[in-house]
Amino acid sequence: MTAVTRFVCLSDTHTMHDRISVPDGDVLLHAGDFTGRGTVAECVRFAAWFMAQPHRHKAIIAGNHDLALEQDPALGAALFGEAYLFESAAEFDGLRVWGAPWQPEFCNWAFNLQRGEALRAKWRMIPDGTDVVLTHGPPAGALDRTSANLAVGCADLRAELRRVRPRMHVFGHIHEGYGTGYRAGTTFVNASVCTAAYQPVNQPIVVDI
Repeated sequence: MTAVTRFVCLSDTHTMHDRISVPDGDVLLHAGDFTGRGTVAECVRFAAWFMAQPHRHKAIIAGNHDLALEQDPALGAALFGEAYLFESAAEFDGLRVWGAPWQPEFCNWAFNLQRGEALRAKWRMIPDGTDVVLTHGPPAGALDRTSANLAVGCADLRAELRRVRPRMHVFGHIHEGYGTGYRAGTTFVNASVCTAAYQPVNQPIVVDI
């Protein structure tokens, strides 16, 4: 019988992590925006909670709200150790996870890049053979519609996912897109815990691989 690894997926908890019931699992993933204003104090409080969770493995990236991690590039590793992914990979139960925080330019927040070559260069870094991709924002056409019904995902990310063909892609950023989808062999997970009104009512999403 093939072993199954249970991934528990979170994103966009925005300082309200202690109001979330986190299911048991093997790997806890967080796709960024764990802070509200991006302060160091918010990062420290969240890191203490996240690292205390009982899951055997953890991986986390920053999001556009997490300004302190952009201002101090060493802070992520200092708070989260090897769980912090920044254009880097980890392997859990033989499954390869790659993560990075970038998203198309969005107001004056952190980890913004212009659509086009700047983002393409980042997504080309995703290694072939990656099983799980962890980004803050969605690819174009997957759980990326805002309340104004605008599809705002990244087309360059979508193009690279077609190359990589991961088994799962986990993200958040667009709170209204919460949920799961499936296309061409990839499970897409928008794990935004907070709604568009910043209410932490969406449940963590569990996926077995």
